[in-house]
Amino acid sequence: MATGGQDAKFFARGKIQEFRNELKEAEAKDKKFVKRKVILKKIVANITMGNDMSALFPDVVQCMSIQVLEIKKSGYGKGKPDQINFAVQHFLQDCADRNPLIRALAIRTMSYIPLPIVTTNLIDPLRHCLKDQDPYVRKTAAICVAKLYAHDPKLVDKHNFLAMLRDLLKDANPTVVANAVAALTEISERSDDISLKLSIEVANKLIAALNECSEWGQIYILDCLLSFVPQTTTDAEVLAEKISMRLQHANSAVVLTTIKILLYLMNYMDNRDAINHLCKKMGPPLVTLLSAGPEVQYVALRNILLIIQRRPAVLKNDVKVFFCKYNDPIYVKLAKLEIMYRLAREENAKAVLLELQEYASEVDIDFVRKAVRTMGRLAIKVAPAADQCIDSLLSLLETKVTYVVQEAVVVIKDIFRRYPSKYEGIIPTLCENIDALDEPDARAAMVWIIGQYAERIDNVEDLIEDLTLNFLSESAEVQLALLTAVVKFFIKKPEKGKELVPKVLKWATEEVDNPDLRDRGYMYWRLLSTDATAAKEVVLAEKPPISTDTDRMERGALDQLLLHAGTLGSIYHKNPEASTFIRTSKGKWLTDSPALNQASRAALVHRPEDMPLLPALPKTTIMRDRPPEPGEEVPGLQNRYTEENNSRADASSLLIGAGDDDELDNGNDDDADDDERLPVGE
Repeated sequence: MATGGQDAKFFARGKIQEFRNELKEAEAKDKKFVKRKVILKKIVANITMGNDMSALFPDVVQCMSIQVLEIKKSGYGKGKPDQINFAVQHFLQDCADRNPLIRALAIRTMSYIPLPIVTTNLIDPLRHCLKDQDPYVRKTAAICVAKLYAHDPKLVDKHNFLAMLRDLLKDANPTVVANAVAALTEISERSDDISLKLSIEVANKLIAALNECSEWGQIYILDCLLSFVPQTTTDAEVLAEKISMRLQHANSAVVLTTIKILLYLMNYMDNRDAINHLCKKMGPPLVTLLSAGPEVQYVALRNILLIIQRRPAVLKNDVKVFFCKYNDPIYVKLAKLEIMYRLAREENAKAVLLELQEYASEVDIDFVRKAVRTMGRLAIKVAPAADQCIDSLLSLLETKVTYVVQEAVVVIKDIFRRYPSKYEGIIPTLCENIDALDEPDARAAMVWIIGQYAERIDNVEDLIEDLTLNFLSESAEVQLALLTAVVKFFIKKPEKGKELVPKVLKWATEEVDNPDLRDRGYMYWRLLSTDATAAKEVVLAEKPPISTDTDRMERGALDQLLLHAGTLGSIYHKNPEASTFIRTSKGKWLTDSPALNQASRAALVHRPEDMPLLPALPKTTIMRDRPPEPGEEVPGLQNRYTEENNSRADASSLLIGAGDDDELDNGNDDDADDDERLPVGE
């Protein structure tokens, strides 16, 4: 077909009989096949619009005998499997055609049709096409093997097509090599019994083919390098240096895939200079991606968020490039905010805070909330900047903007927990804004502050009584906070709280349906009525200051997630194999080898088949789907129930190459840059 504008005229709904009559009329008059081209394009357009044109199958098959490539491309035929026999003979004739484009088109079309009669007839032509003299036919045949495997894996195994694909890796044409790699990767992704492994020799050959491949061929080859496990640090360093040239590529997918492979190979390096050199190389290409459209920016930002958690040195001096622009979409702004927080340090905290203050006056409510929340997280993360953050939050309280005030109260509560006894002087200012708090998390935060610092608030009794007036209508979150605050108030000021505490405890235990609230109410009631001293020690126990450690992603999971950089997994920050949103995704793991550095080995996530088996259950243990009936004897369970009551209050591999013939920071100096770890996302 021609351009989209010229094709628009074909997208008009037509009737099957009209098309059939037009095809018959064209047989006699259309000697140059111009009219039949137009009719076939109309049929394809109607198929695209959802019209069932399968009744025209016999008429379209007759057109396949016409030796015009454009007409052969318009063939259509999955909808009538019982009539496919008419087309198979035409396909087989075209597989032997002198024109390589027609030969390739024939096997490509046959590979699309998942019917036994077609796949059976495809075997011999496909075998010949894999060894065809024309590289266009060979590269098409390579992809057809992957399609055939999706239809009938046993047929591919039986006729040894995998070995033929493996031979194509040595092909002189880089496009053929790229398609062979793509097919092998697809097959290994679909099969639990086949895994792709590369030797150093084949890995070097694939890298040598990169310069002559298309950009998408480069992506296939680069992605395939995840199947290479370096056995020495030298192998990893040499390969990383060779592929680092791809960082300058114009295609963002090539850049992200290159970065993924570099990050993978860095796990097998011990040379800090080499690692730092690669980190410096990765920074500018990532920054360049931010000049693309918002969709590409978002993909890049989500991947950058993972990268800087594992290798902070990559962008540690580039926080300003992530400052939001006025015309950025909201999803880009929110992603940039998270990265700004991750890159914040004592040296740049002031600049980041000033930027966040600007964002707090924006019109988008979600963005403003996120900016205020980031101020609080910044105060917790960078201690020297805490005073400035508190001043900024107090200035936001003065604006009296409801959603700003509420978000500020929530983050100030966390700051109090991070720096106990340091900022209590601002509590009166917070209390002045109680009436503006109508969201559960903000009210719960304010209640916690009042209960925690009850002895330092002059009118605390009046505040708590006012808050408890609507106890039964509050959300569960606020009710739990109120219950604890009232008990703290009673312990700190028994005379003033002795009338309030039994009333709230009675509400919590008798008039509320929430089981968590009832359980907590009973616990406090028994604790207070049994031992007041013990109650004080429990309720007013000194709590550890909060830190940013809870923001950090577990190192092994992070290493595993980075193997999916540039995919949906890196955007959702979920390992695809552990989730259900990418059903066909196969797990990826760092593989142990003599070259794997100590920091990566310490956090290594093992493949499921490598995990140690759990010990067998004792013979007397019986797994039941119901509790025993009264008086029913269950062998092996009697002692267990008594004790509880008494204590109660590999797979086969596809070897390629030599196989045929032949920084969770744990104090290691090797991961010095990782000492500057940035906490990981929410």
